[in-house]
Amino acid sequence: MADIETLIAKDLLSIKAVFFRPEEPFTWASGIKSPVYCDNRLTLTAPAVRTDVETSLAETVKKYYPEVEVLMGTSTAGIAHAAIVGHLMNLPMGYVRSGAKDHGRQNQIEGRLEKGQKVVVIEDLISTGGSVLEVVDVLREAGADVLGVVSIFTYGMKKGIERLAAANVENHSLTNFDKIAEVAAEEGYIKESDIKRLIAFRNNPSDESWIGK
Repeated sequence: MADIETLIAKDLLSIKAVFFRPEEPFTWASGIKSPVYCDNRLTLTAPAVRTDVETSLAETVKKYYPEVEVLMGTSTAGIAHAAIVGHLMNLPMGYVRSGAKDHGRQNQIEGRLEKGQKVVVIEDLISTGGSVLEVVDVLREAGADVLGVVSIFTYGMKKGIERLAAANVENHSLTNFDKIAEVAAEEGYIKESDIKRLIAFRNNPSDESWIGK
């Protein structure tokens, strides 16, 4: 996966889908100060990058989950990726809403899903793992055999790794925080000295001691 990790890292940096700003941290909705801003939705508006991402997602699904029968996207960021990868692999796809609809059939799972079907979840990014685990729970409750998750990017945060492991959920990401930080330094997006600060954030997001160092 090393070649894919580097390719996707370069792609995401080139379109500022992942953008580092250690000198002027971003503030997440949770209030946490972060040296990185991530918006993988931008891959959809960059055709060359989109091609790299979707073909890499398809290759990863084929490699790790060759028995997959259905792809399910997370709402909302994973929906488009699941649809494109489903098209490339000639597989059915659907998606899981963040909550059940309050009208019509009151579905939370959109698309046809039969009990026992082998499902792979398509996600755009993994941080603490909370949102994707909610999707896995909904699918399991519906009787799906969730094989695992394939995502574009992971922060590799301890909390996320532990939560996925506790829920017996396997994730394979195209690239990761450490690889993107490495490539960002090599290509001049950040200084080499910034890498330690970025890793300190990754290791403990609630500790802001890395700011200003």
